[in-house]
Amino acid sequence: MVKKTTDIDLLFETSWEVCNKIGGIYTVLSTKANTLHKLYNDNVVFIGPDVWSESTPSPYFEETETNLDSWKEVATLPEGVRVRLGRWNVPGHPLVILVKFDSLYRLNNDLFGEMWKKYGVDSLHAYGDYGEACAFSHAAASVICSIVEYYGNKKKKIIAHFDEWTTGMGLLLVKDRCPQVATIFTTHATSIGRSICGNQKPLYDYLKGYNGDQMSRELNMEAKHSLEKITAHQADCFTTVSQITAIECEQLLERRPDIVTPNGFESGFVPAKTKMPAARKDARSLLINTARALTGIDYDDKSTFIVVTSGRFEYRNKGLDMYLDSINRVRSQAPKKRVIAYIMVPAWVKDARPDLVERISTDTTSTEPLQDPVFTHRINNPDSDAVLASIHRLGFTNRVSDNVTVIYVPCYLDAQDGIFNKTYYQILAGVDATVFPSYYEPWGYTPLESVAFGVPTVTTTLSGFGQWILNDLDNGFEKSGVNVIERTDHSYSSSVENIAESLMTLINADKKQITAISDSARNTAVKASWTYFIDYYIKAFDKAIASRNRRRTKSKKF
Repeated sequence: MVKKTTDIDLLFETSWEVCNKIGGIYTVLSTKANTLHKLYNDNVVFIGPDVWSESTPSPYFEETETNLDSWKEVATLPEGVRVRLGRWNVPGHPLVILVKFDSLYRLNNDLFGEMWKKYGVDSLHAYGDYGEACAFSHAAASVICSIVEYYGNKKKKIIAHFDEWTTGMGLLLVKDRCPQVATIFTTHATSIGRSICGNQKPLYDYLKGYNGDQMSRELNMEAKHSLEKITAHQADCFTTVSQITAIECEQLLERRPDIVTPNGFESGFVPAKTKMPAARKDARSLLINTARALTGIDYDDKSTFIVVTSGRFEYRNKGLDMYLDSINRVRSQAPKKRVIAYIMVPAWVKDARPDLVERISTDTTSTEPLQDPVFTHRINNPDSDAVLASIHRLGFTNRVSDNVTVIYVPCYLDAQDGIFNKTYYQILAGVDATVFPSYYEPWGYTPLESVAFGVPTVTTTLSGFGQWILNDLDNGFEKSGVNVIERTDHSYSSSVENIAESLMTLINADKKQITAISDSARNTAVKASWTYFIDYYIKAFDKAIASRNRRRTKSKKF
């Protein structure tokens, strides 16, 4: 059991992904919430954007009475800023404030000018989601300062934790307007590092030669990089999620993180051991029946091997190119089982393909494939989608004579997609293996989620999770349920070969070996649970409070 070392009167955590499932940060916060709530009860308050409406309410938020209702009645907030108080529908059910921030767009230019004068944040070349992020974080900071003012001297140990550059403006405002609050900034991936990789530039071999400011100008990332860099320098405690990203921060943001806070997982998201066989059976049936309806192939459950990759749609950064090339390599080795390789990454989805919906809904058994049977949902940009183009380029047609079937699922698996109508976690239970050959992956939640479900996974030396396995555990399916393959700026072909060999090992493994590998995977997940990893955050809380106290002594302003 984790023991807190810091008594905290209030702990705010602000993120664009609070009750707003977009990517990995949602998983970080939603799984960490239970452990934080056990430690600090309702002194923990998450703050997220209210981007919902009556017609499309958040499935993750429940509006209820809270101990902040009395504050809300007297709260003084900028004109137009409204809040809803309630609970997050995740284990722990922590307090949440959703903030309606649209009215603050009109103040963005004034905010940008103020932050330039006080901190040197260069918002001159801002575009895209920069204005939206700053309006939200402005509103979140106003809420935090209003609550702090409401409690006065009753609550003295107050921490405001901000995640990603999207909330950086909020941290700077809190530091300026509520200096008694200790601040923490966590970057889950540097904006400029991600951009370097996304623009097909080699990051790792040349990292020491990159200057973050220079690269931000070259890649038109000046505003985001400036905000992120200055927030990192101004925070009382600066953290990131892995050693590999700490090195990146030191080079590109010019500040070494004070503490590395690796991402844990919450066992409450995983079916109990007694319920796992039924969950696995249901998920496998769904995956196989969907493939059958799409291709007309009669897959036998016992002789079918299901492999999945998932995550954010970043074709190179997430290794989607390498995954498909690895599956192509497996195809050339004539595996003894039929392989169904799913790519589950949300793209610009249009709808569930009607012909597949009809075939599934009528329970029609057909040996004829649907037209172009490689995708489950129609997308708006089929001619420019990189995954679909690669599937066609590699010649995957999903014919009966093929020993490997490739299926693209370009949507969020939120139980409302029209085909599977199950969540990703519900589907993950039925998978035989996962592959996440990331090029840019500060942590890597997807392989951690996989082993939590007892599913062996392949990841790379360029992921934070992969580095954690190499540094703290033993590499290899039998030892940890994880095979970390080497990936560098110049190892593409050999990495593809190693992934294919890893999959062939699992395809050829007998039942006893698979059971042992699955047990090793679950043991790894236990060691990466928040029960252990929350200690790193407790150190960050201590660091932030100590830094705030030094500021208090030095300035004598509060």
